[in-house]
Amino acid sequence: MVLKVYVSGMSGNKEVKKRQQRVLMILDSKNIQYDTIDITEPGKESEKEFMQNKSTSSGGTVSDPEPRHPLPPQIFNDEEYCGDYDAFDLANEIDTLEVFLKLAPADTTAVSSAQIELKQENGVAKEGEKTEDEEKKAPAEGEGEGANAEKAETATTTAAPAAAAPVPAPAETNNSSAQLLEREREAAAQ
Repeated sequence: MVLKVYVSGMSGNKEVKKRQQRVLMILDSKNIQYDTIDITEPGKESEKEFMQNKSTSSGGTVSDPEPRHPLPPQIFNDEEYCGDYDAFDLANEIDTLEVFLKLAPADTTAVSSAQIELKQENGVAKEGEKTEDEEKKAPAEGEGEGANAEKAETATTTAAPAAAAPVPAPAETNNSSAQLLEREREAAAQ
């Protein structure tokens, strides 16, 4: 599979230029191989047409929020559309860039490190884990060592790992980044 980044070498829009540079810089820094296709070069009219027809995101900028045609940079994996700059930047921020670029299978059970840190800071325990307060509590009256052993056995059986969610079909992958972001926002709001 060949990752293709469609750019415009003669764009008069400074925001488009900065976005193109940022995408290429991030890909270089992560050692992700890609081909750059400059749609403004002579003889690249078919590539420009392909990008405009296959892009589902417009790549709108602050100065042009509703462009007539999708603006570069637009990212494809072979013939499969990945997204525009905003989707790329979001995937990079939530550390799902490889999934966004369709270089790795989507893992819908993945939890961002920011969520884990937030839960730890707020004292929220993961499913099946005891909080520090629960561990420090002494057994209630009338309960002996046998009761504690029984509780430990119950805790071990109830702490079974959750089944992994099914991997989405390729058509669903575009929405998986957006869904993951939405779940992270909801978790952060709590």
